[in-house]
Amino acid sequence: MDLAILVGLVLGISSIVGGIWLAAAAAGGAGMGGFISGSSFAIVFGGMIASLAVAFPLKDVLGLGAAISAVMKGDGKPLGNLVDDAVKMADIGRKGAADIEKNLDSIQNYFFKDGCQMVVDGYSLDELTDILETRIEYREQREKIQSEMFKSMGDMSPAWGMIGTLIGLVIMLSGFGGDGGADSLGPGMSAALITTFYGAVFANLFFLPMSAKLSQKMNASTTAQALLVEATRLLHQKKHPLIVREKLNSFIPPKEWKQEG
Repeated sequence: MDLAILVGLVLGISSIVGGIWLAAAAAGGAGMGGFISGSSFAIVFGGMIASLAVAFPLKDVLGLGAAISAVMKGDGKPLGNLVDDAVKMADIGRKGAADIEKNLDSIQNYFFKDGCQMVVDGYSLDELTDILETRIEYREQREKIQSEMFKSMGDMSPAWGMIGTLIGLVIMLSGFGGDGGADSLGPGMSAALITTFYGAVFANLFFLPMSAKLSQKMNASTTAQALLVEATRLLHQKKHPLIVREKLNSFIPPKEWKQEG
């Protein structure tokens, strides 16, 4: 699991709960109980999912669980380790395609393994480059849809919170002339605003940050796979491992450059 997400969620929820408790204690209010509303949750969350189903294909909506899993997943292998793997295969590849084939099972990264398999199978340099870059392009498209779904959920949550608030206000004002009179205005307004609170929390603590996180992971994956495309090309050209290492170091920050030895 991505530790930063866990820390952020715990810190965010703790801040909200702590702030409510302190504010309620200072005002002598009812505390957390006033912020719990099943009807408000149903309006915001249910309405948001309904809007998502209207905006996106059903298969993408049903894949929302997989998208959440992708966000929660920890960071991939450090780029420096990928450089080490590529240099190792470059050293093996100088002996010939047969030696690469013998060591295919030792490659853990499926993308690089496929590239090495193409070298073994005799694909031309242009062919394997085109295939691998096409895979990167369509992976980005799939992940972009997931990121857009989270962004849409972040945009829709406050809107549905406002709808819930309007529903609450209509109900409250329709009974304003009854037995409760002005005494019911405060509690009624409080209940009406809970949906706006839920919408704002869903948007700013969960869905918009998840969209940003997925975009960041997508960019990191693209960089890693671009590195491996170049590694495969250099392997195909039987470049010396020293040249492979120096070329691939260009993809990572200077302080993380891999050195000889």
